[in-house]
Amino acid sequence: MSDYLRPVYAEPIRSKLTLPEEEPREKLTVSEPNKIDRRGRTQEIVRKLLDERQEMLLMFCRVAGLEPFKDTTPSVDVLQEFCQVLVDYSAFGHFEIYERIVAGRERRSQVVEVAREVYPRIAEASEVAVEFNDKYDASDHTLDLKQLDRDLGKLGEEIAVRIEMEDHIIQALTAR
Repeated sequence: MSDYLRPVYAEPIRSKLTLPEEEPREKLTVSEPNKIDRRGRTQEIVRKLLDERQEMLLMFCRVAGLEPFKDTTPSVDVLQEFCQVLVDYSAFGHFEIYERIVAGRERRSQVVEVAREVYPRIAEASEVAVEFNDKYDASDHTLDLKQLDRDLGKLGEEIAVRIEMEDHIIQALTAR
């Protein structure tokens, strides 16, 4: 058997994927480790997006005064921290996932098709997040909190839509 077709065990690569222990080890040809490397990178990007999302949602609840956070008016520092987390979350999704797809680095047609369907709505939700950040990031202007509740309500609705749309992309990215 030629060396480039010789089967190899993928144990060193698979250990990074946190797969269940009971799953049998597969034999791979030498050309297949790149497929697992790509899957591993995709899983890491999805995991990071979900971590960013969770942090943003926790901060959203804190700013909105939702349980378990009872403070009705957030401090300027908390509001500014939320704005930064919101921008980080939006930017991560854009630069790590959507830009990769738009740049043609995504090979799976199903992922590309789903992204085409949902990205316009994600972009709209992102625009609302940017508008919120521009209005409530106190680094360059004085804050006016009179419409904060209304703006948080609108932002919350857009975040919910964005999450729903992102979940479609995540499902496509993680499908085998």
